[in-house]
Amino acid sequence: MSKQNELDFSSILATSAHDMKNSLFMLLQSIEHLDLADNLTPKQHQAFADLHYQTSRINGSLMQLLALYRDEQNQLPLYIEENSVAEMLHEVLDRNRLYLNSHHVKVVLDVDPDLNGYFDQDLVTYLIADIFINALRHTKKSITLRAFSDQQYLNIQVEDDGDGYPEHMLAINNTDSQFNACKGRSGLGLLFAKKIASEHKTKQLQGHILLENKSGSGGSVFTLRLP
Repeated sequence: MSKQNELDFSSILATSAHDMKNSLFMLLQSIEHLDLADNLTPKQHQAFADLHYQTSRINGSLMQLLALYRDEQNQLPLYIEENSVAEMLHEVLDRNRLYLNSHHVKVVLDVDPDLNGYFDQDLVTYLIADIFINALRHTKKSITLRAFSDQQYLNIQVEDDGDGYPEHMLAINNTDSQFNACKGRSGLGLLFAKKIASEHKTKQLQGHILLENKSGSGGSVFTLRLP
């Protein structure tokens, strides 16, 4: 096969992922519309919520693949501007409203309504939404979405009361840690989070993520730190 006719498999995957992501977005909207029917039983509402949740997970993974591909091609658009942190976190909750309405998970929102930060709204919303979706999967009773600023960073946290992060995932805290897909999970979400965080930077500071396990009550804490 001549070079002119050679297949660029990565480009084909990216195009296919984009098409699938668009189809999944329409499917999510259809599920939300169907769930509004008046004659559904609680069990049927929960079935729609679970379908919406799993579809959201797939849609999020495709979005991450596309973003990482575009970053590799130096084509990832980044629009950093001042945004309301509270509005961003409410958007994360709204995206998962079906699941929250059908499952007994308590969500605590701890954020000053006047707190603002400088970040790419679309990418950071996708990032936090993905972490929140995974927290829903592993938590036992409650999740806390928290945001606050210190002297140098905006901190956005997702805290659950599950079993905590396994040791191999905690290694991502090391700045030189490498992507490892051989530990039972792809780690794609954390790779995406680490990349998007690092793209937010000033002359002196660079964004990063932190993973922690709570020593007392158990559970995990994900922290996104943006300058």
